[in-house]
Amino acid sequence: QVQLVESGGGLVQPGGSLRLSCATSLFTLDGYAIGWFRQAPGKEREGVSCIDNTDGSTYYVDSAKGRFTISRDNTKSTIYLQMDSLKPEDTAIYYCAASRACILEDRFFPSWGQGTQVTVSS
Repeated sequence: QVQLVESGGGLVQPGGSLRLSCATSLFTLDGYAIGWFRQAPGKEREGVSCIDNTDGSTYYVDSAKGRFTISRDNTKSTIYLQMDSLKPEDTAIYYCAASRACILEDRFFPSWGQGTQVTVSS
């Protein structure tokens, strides 16, 4: 089981930025896909972005395209989610999760972090 710890959440004004971090227990990210998901109050959890560390491919949900950027630091086995131009509708608990492929549905990800709260409000 992969251990994951998210950090970097907080309160930000609309239009602002946050960078989330996902520290993993993996010796190497190779062969793993790391996804970011979010769950807003009263809503189902949705996939936001994913990076396939086999070839570096990245994937984004439509609402994140052009605003969010997923990246990795192989030396630290850590994945980042840079979130710019944040909107109130981005408010949610953000989770990172590990799998073997970037299929952005939570049922395909067996390992999860505890989540970090992101609140976008003026």
